[in-house]
Amino acid sequence: MSGSEYVDAEIASQPDTWRRAAAIAVGPTAEALPKKGERVAVVGCGTSLYMAQSYAVLREQAGLGDTDAFAASEFPFGRAYDRVVALSRSGTTTEVLELLERLKGVIPTVAVIADPATPAPALADETIVLDFADEKSVVQTRFATTALTLFRAHVAAQSGTAFDVEKIVADAARCVTEPLPDGILEKTQFAFLGRGWTVGLANEAGLKMTEASLTWTQSYPAMEYRHGPISIASPGTVTWLLGQAPRGLSEQVEATGGQWLDGTADGRDPLAELIRVQRLAVALGGRKGLQVDTPRNLTRSVVLSEV
Repeated sequence: MSGSEYVDAEIASQPDTWRRAAAIAVGPTAEALPKKGERVAVVGCGTSLYMAQSYAVLREQAGLGDTDAFAASEFPFGRAYDRVVALSRSGTTTEVLELLERLKGVIPTVAVIADPATPAPALADETIVLDFADEKSVVQTRFATTALTLFRAHVAAQSGTAFDVEKIVADAARCVTEPLPDGILEKTQFAFLGRGWTVGLANEAGLKMTEASLTWTQSYPAMEYRHGPISIASPGTVTWLLGQAPRGLSEQVEATGGQWLDGTADGRDPLAELIRVQRLAVALGGRKGLQVDTPRNLTRSVVLSEV
């Protein structure tokens, strides 16, 4: 077995799992998700936190209600919410389960998980199971993006805005197969930038590169990159934008000798562009001889033992 057999297959399957998630978003299962006008908190850990960040921005900007995103361990119990959405692939993460238990009977909760045979369904008021997007690799790829596709499609349905799932799926299929940017495997440092809902994608891109390839990465809101972090840019670095480009930033990065990549300049969907980052992370990990499916020091779920 190769060191990335599972994650390779899971990355490649995303066009199909996204289409399935978009269909769920307009069906009866999605009734568990927040209603228009509700004040909502979305929680997760690691990759799930970054998908929560993206969802929160999308929902609030669509006019559906105040929406915050938090690490499950940092939930502000002093705030009033109408509903809490907990995103957890495993359904066993300690911080998520402790939060659901503490909120039971206090605030309505919905858990979005991959495995129903876990403690989460018993603790949450409602559960959405995306078992078709579950993964064998420790490194998360398709579950996270499939959950975000569910959220995106649901936001569009509630707000009456367009969500062209076939275009997004086609973009994803292209990003699964097209060559990686020339020379990128020789780079040593990466900065990922986003704007609005794609700041969460930038954060996830950085995490994926770190855990799958042990590569030095940063992530920022795009406009913040100019306020200090650009000092690291050099001929060995890549600045990769997932979202709308700020005026003049590309020229400033290129003046440093660093490589500038605008992942959505050709109109492709930002979430689809994240697939290319996933592939790059796996490729770099493979070049280093890493077991990408089972990165060092990581497990599928963070379960803390009681003292």
